[in-house]
Amino acid sequence: MMATDGLATPTSRSLRSAAVREELTKRTRSFTELAQAARVAGLNNRTRWFYLAVFSGLVTALAGAVTGVVLLRDSWFELLIAGALGVIFTQFAYLGHEASHRQVFTSGPTNDAVGRILSTFFVGISYSWWMNKHTRHHGNPNRVGKDPDIDPGTVVFTAEDAAASTGVRGWVIRRQGWLFFPLLPLVGIDLHQRSIRSLFVRRPLQGRALELTMIGLRTVLYLGLLFWLLPPGMAFAFLGVQLAVFGVYMGGSFAPNHIGMPIVPADTRLDFLEKQVLTSRNVSGGWWMTAFMGGLNYQIEHHVFPSMPRPHLAKARRLVRAYCREHDVLYTETSLHEALAIVVRHMNDVGLAASRTFRCPTAATMGRP
Repeated sequence: MMATDGLATPTSRSLRSAAVREELTKRTRSFTELAQAARVAGLNNRTRWFYLAVFSGLVTALAGAVTGVVLLRDSWFELLIAGALGVIFTQFAYLGHEASHRQVFTSGPTNDAVGRILSTFFVGISYSWWMNKHTRHHGNPNRVGKDPDIDPGTVVFTAEDAAASTGVRGWVIRRQGWLFFPLLPLVGIDLHQRSIRSLFVRRPLQGRALELTMIGLRTVLYLGLLFWLLPPGMAFAFLGVQLAVFGVYMGGSFAPNHIGMPIVPADTRLDFLEKQVLTSRNVSGGWWMTAFMGGLNYQIEHHVFPSMPRPHLAKARRLVRAYCREHDVLYTETSLHEALAIVVRHMNDVGLAASRTFRCPTAATMGRP
C-alpha cells in the first residue's frame, strides 16, 4: 500500500475544501444575523440633526476664527487662530469622510454633493481622489497590492519595501519610526498636493471641473484674506502653522487605525469580518475621543458597518465585540497613547528591514490556505 502520510490526496483536498466552504457559509450566516441585529436596533438610521449640529458648530467656529484674524491684524496671537483653523479644517474633513461613506444622508447623490463641498471648498482636498483611494482601502485593508494606504511612499509598511529602499530614502526608512512625529506636520501639505495633482491626470474624471473650481475659489479667498490682512512674514507663518496642525491632527487620527496591525499577504483568504476586524484597531476613550477623532476611534465598527452614522458606533461596538468573542475573532482596542506607541515601534521594526531581514511576527499569523 502506498503511504500517503503528509500528502494531500484528491480526497483529502476535497474534504478540506468542503470544510472551508462550510465554515465560510457558517460565518456568512452568523454575520448576516449580526447585521440584522444592528438594523433591528436602529443603528443604521440616519442622524441628520447630529450632523447639522456639528456642521453648524464648525461654521460658527470658522466665522469666529476669521473674525479673530480681522480684529487682531498684526499680533502674533494670530498663530493661535492658525492652530485653531487646523483643528477646524480637520473636523470638516471628518464630515466629508462620513458623507463619502453615506453616513449622513440616505441618498447617495446627496452625500456625494455634500462630501464634495466639504472636502474641496472647506478643506481644499479633492473628493474624487479621496473616494478612489479610500474605497480601495476599505475593500482590502492592509492587503499587499490592494490597499493604497500601505503603498510605499515617504514611509513604508512592509519589510520587502523597506529592504528595497536605498540611499537617502533608505536612511529615512531605517529611522521612520522615530521620524514619525516630526514628519506628521508635513502630512497636510502632502494630502493637498497629491489630491490636486490627481485632478490633472489624462483620463475621464467625474467632477473634475467642479472640484478645481471650488479648490481654486477656496485658495483665492483664503490666501487673499491672509495676505491682505497680515504682513507677508506673518501670513506665511500663519499658513505654516495651520498646515502643520492640520497634518498632525489628520495623521495622528488615521495612523492608529491600522498601522501595527497584521499586513495581509496578497494570496491570503479571509472572510469579510476577519478581513475588517483583524486589521483594524479601536481607540478607547468614550464620547470625547469620538468627538476628537470624528468617530475613527471605532475603526472596527466603521469597517464592519461603513455607512453607520457616528452616534451609533458605540452601540454597534457592543454587538461586534460579542460576535467576536463568540466566534473567536481577535478584537483589538487600546488607548490613544498606547496605539501611537505601537505605531512608532512597528514603523521602526519595519524600517530595520532596510539593513537586515525582518518578518513581522503578527503578519505571519495571517496566512490561510
